[in-house]
Amino acid sequence: MAAISESVSGPHFDATLARYGIRALSRKSPATIQVNVGKLCNQTCHHCHVDAGPRRTEQMTRATAERVIEMLAASPRVGTLDITGGAPELNPNFAMLVERTRALGRKAIVRCNLTVTLEPGMEWLVEFYRRSGVELVCSLPCYTAENTDRQRGAGVFDKSIAALKQLNAVGFGRGELRLDLVYNPIGASLPPPQAALEEQYREELARNFGIVFDRLLTITNMPIARFANQLKTTGSHSAYMSLLVNHFNPATVDGLMCRSLVSVGWDGRLYDCDFNQMLEIPLGDRAISTIWDIEDVGGLAGARIATGSHCFGCTAGAGSSCGGAIA
Repeated sequence: MAAISESVSGPHFDATLARYGIRALSRKSPATIQVNVGKLCNQTCHHCHVDAGPRRTEQMTRATAERVIEMLAASPRVGTLDITGGAPELNPNFAMLVERTRALGRKAIVRCNLTVTLEPGMEWLVEFYRRSGVELVCSLPCYTAENTDRQRGAGVFDKSIAALKQLNAVGFGRGELRLDLVYNPIGASLPPPQAALEEQYREELARNFGIVFDRLLTITNMPIARFANQLKTTGSHSAYMSLLVNHFNPATVDGLMCRSLVSVGWDGRLYDCDFNQMLEIPLGDRAISTIWDIEDVGGLAGARIATGSHCFGCTAGAGSSCGGAIA
């Protein structure tokens, strides 16, 4: 891969695509609707691109959640509703979104921080996950307590292990129900090779805790929101952006999540991806801006995707998406 020496102060991503002979990004027929139901979370993580936490008040209303389901029902080519937050389980409409998605015969993915299952009043969650047949994507930044607690807060690792044991006990990760784990680097670096790290996770978690899972997904920390502020505070923002730009990998472009996904904000606004949502960058097709402006999201096929310098985070090295490494 050729090094790129251009300044990263502006959105030069499209120019980089052109340099490699790649057309500006456009969407295929959407296969996934990813919905962020709010920024309320029981954790405050250093790398969080949502800037979520216990004091956030942004929450999707019942009317907006019901409209999401109407749009899903009207979009026959969309097979998955991907529910995220914050901790999505803390939204009062979470169970309704899952149940109605499954009633439509669609897949429901829940992005879970694990520790939410141990919060007071949330004892019902694990059984609800099992009964609903959701697919879980659970954050576990490392297989050691030191590194996990450093990123997510004191005591988070022990709680995460306790939650994983509960999930294994009801069938998750054992070939009955899907349980994927997510790794984010602790600092300003790219993730290591996904396959090798997965084997390391599998060995350490099985040997030390008897825990099993399906896949490990490696996701690059995006230089936005809380992580961007951390980079600027430590004086490493420019170096991190240069790392991302200089590791641009053209082989990742076709598999970018924005090509097959539509992102819905807690207030019903539409975006090309979850990262654009957090930066409040509207859809590339600006004629459509909210879930009330469209019935079948299949109508967004072929639309231009809005890009910026943060897009280098998804195309660096092996690439990064909601499904882990791309290339």
